Amino acid sequence: MPRIPSAKLAATPLARSSLPLHEQLYRRIRTAIAKRHLMPGERLPSARTLASEFGVARGTVDTSYAWLAGEGYVLTRGPAGTVVSPALPLNASTRRPSRHRVRPRLENSPIEPRPFQMGLPALDLFPRALWSRLTARAAKRLGGAALAYPDPQGLPDLREAVAAYLAISRGVSCRAEQVIVTGGYQAGLRLIARLLLRSGDDVWFEEPGYFLARRTLEAASADLLPVPVDDQGMDVAFARRRAPRARLAVVTPAHQSPLGVALSLARRQQLLAWATDTSAWIVEDDYDGEFHYIGRKLPALKSLDVADRVIYAGSFSKTLFPGLRLGYLVVPDALLGQAIHAKQGDSHGEPILGQMVIADFLSQGHFGRHLKRMRALYAARRNALASALRGVFGNRMEMTVQPGGMHLLARFPDAADSDIVLARRAEIRGLAPAALSSHYLSRTRDRGLLLGFTNIAEEQASFQVKALARAIQ
Repeated sequence: MPRIPSAKLAATPLARSSLPLHEQLYRRIRTAIAKRHLMPGERLPSARTLASEFGVARGTVDTSYAWLAGEGYVLTRGPAGTVVSPALPLNASTRRPSRHRVRPRLENSPIEPRPFQMGLPALDLFPRALWSRLTARAAKRLGGAALAYPDPQGLPDLREAVAAYLAISRGVSCRAEQVIVTGGYQAGLRLIARLLLRSGDDVWFEEPGYFLARRTLEAASADLLPVPVDDQGMDVAFARRRAPRARLAVVTPAHQSPLGVALSLARRQQLLAWATDTSAWIVEDDYDGEFHYIGRKLPALKSLDVADRVIYAGSFSKTLFPGLRLGYLVVPDALLGQAIHAKQGDSHGEPILGQMVIADFLSQGHFGRHLKRMRALYAARRNALASALRGVFGNRMEMTVQPGGMHLLARFPDAADSDIVLARRAEIRGLAPAALSSHYLSRTRDRGLLLGFTNIAEEQASFQVKALARAIQ
């Protein structure tokens, strides 16, 4: 492999100083990237080659590369080597000349997952080869009719597969006719809002709660009641006192978003009784209900819904990958005709090929095996991150590890700055924790950092936590 030219890194020997050798090398490479001596997408030498060039141990280079990767400057691609992150913006004044015009990266183009990023499954271990084979086979089955507009309600094979899966895994008894395929959870919630809500209708909403769902309901001109969440989940008694005639309640009962607590059985029964007594509706967002690591996973709220007042919402963003943009609703019979009519008026349906592949993935048993593998992986990554956080922060941090979910919540009670400031500092260093306080609607807010663990390998946990500590301190 060619060496980095000395002009790019000022490849003079590293000095014996108070700074460790790995930090000197880290700073030198970072400076070269910042000055565009090393360009986005450019491949770096192997650790062995660079160690020979600077006369240091290979472990020194490995540590420097790990620091740079943790801060988003470089990407490690296994056997393909290490490259300067293609997501770094080009500076027009220093862009190297090219015979071909280089198209700038669009602001919303895909980028690599960042450490602690929320809402992403383990993209590094998705079964891409299997998915590719299923996609190729599905494409060969596409007939002429399949190339026309798809059924707005969704591919029948997928709806059958979803109904069968929910009955076995989540305890939800439904027919395929009750399943409506959507373009993800947000699209499903928009459909529900159009179907059920008029301007000014009261809606119970968890406090804190999922901010994108809140925006969807606010766009529908709903009057949101922030309902406090404690260690038993949404405080149903509080909500009944404040807005007993609400039209809708939106809840995440398996693992509350973002606090991670489960809605207790007593409160589940209270919530269902309220909906039955007042002819209200409940949206159950079961976004990560499959990922439970201690004891048996909780059944869906919908499994207790004798009066058929719960609209069950699921998606494949957390279980497979968000780029699919596919989800589904299980709609009560009393709303089914209206919901199908509203879906028909809203879109021509979701892309057929993706639906075919997911239907095969479900019906052939790949989905169940994938989830089983991910549960074991996430449990290990969760434990590794929790251990690293305790080791680095000690008693300066408060953390409760919930039985399930895809993120941890760490509070720093002695921090002088808000969690929003801490999250911004981390973002500058290439990390992506989220501020808990940003999930609140009212002025009374808890503070902390939400730390996704699904894309942090066990062996990287300690390094990433140390990078977080440097960023926020």
